[in-house]
Amino acid sequence: MSVVPVYHDRSHRPQSRSPRRFPAGFGFLRESGIIGLAAYLYFFVRGLIHARESEAMDNANSLVSFERSLGIFKERELQALILDHHWLVTLFNWIYIYGHWPVVVATLVWLFARHREVFAVFRSAMLISGLIGFVFFFLFPMAPPRLVDGLGFVDTVTLHSEAYRVLQPPSLTNPFAAMPSLHVGWNLLMGIAIVSFASNRFWKVFGVLMPIAMYAATILTGNHYFLDGIVGSALALTGLALAWKTSGPKEPVWSVLPRSLTPAMR
Repeated sequence: MSVVPVYHDRSHRPQSRSPRRFPAGFGFLRESGIIGLAAYLYFFVRGLIHARESEAMDNANSLVSFERSLGIFKERELQALILDHHWLVTLFNWIYIYGHWPVVVATLVWLFARHREVFAVFRSAMLISGLIGFVFFFLFPMAPPRLVDGLGFVDTVTLHSEAYRVLQPPSLTNPFAAMPSLHVGWNLLMGIAIVSFASNRFWKVFGVLMPIAMYAATILTGNHYFLDGIVGSALALTGLALAWKTSGPKEPVWSVLPRSLTPAMR
């Protein structure tokens, strides 16, 4: 008995449609567009408050008075400790200049490429905290210590370096956005991301030290007050909590962080 092979003609069967897929680079372009829109909003807000110098100075003096009442207005004394040491001034200038946007961009690109499942969480945390920060900037413009007459601060970044003018040209920055410090807040977000999801111990330690170094740099360069960094950190953590709750993995970031810190601290 011979077996005759049967060939099925598939030419007339309806073909199932595969889901539409966007080009591989579409996601990156979309995210770049979102961040670009946020940057545009920042510049728009900057234009609204740029002419409110008198109000910004009054708010700065009010904050200084409040810090003095708490006994924590020590920023000028701390800056004085490094002014006679050029290498320390240079170090903290570099941290302030190159430790913010380059670190933020590099960390976001790393998250997008290696940890896509949490990229949107940290991107959204930045946008949420930034949006709240914009409200602060508009309603409560504040001059940084280096611009307030009578406080005696030295503008070390401008005095000793031109690099900051390249990364953030004066025409595109908000000079009266001391409160809150998104330098500190966003660096804290990037630090949490690195500590939580990096596998290399060196980078985990970097993630711990980097926000601390930025907080110190914001004060020692005369760009922020103590409370600016505290409020900026609080806004960043609020943004992270909201972003994680709405679009993050089921496991909360707060439970991921302690386990990730353990090997970094050994």
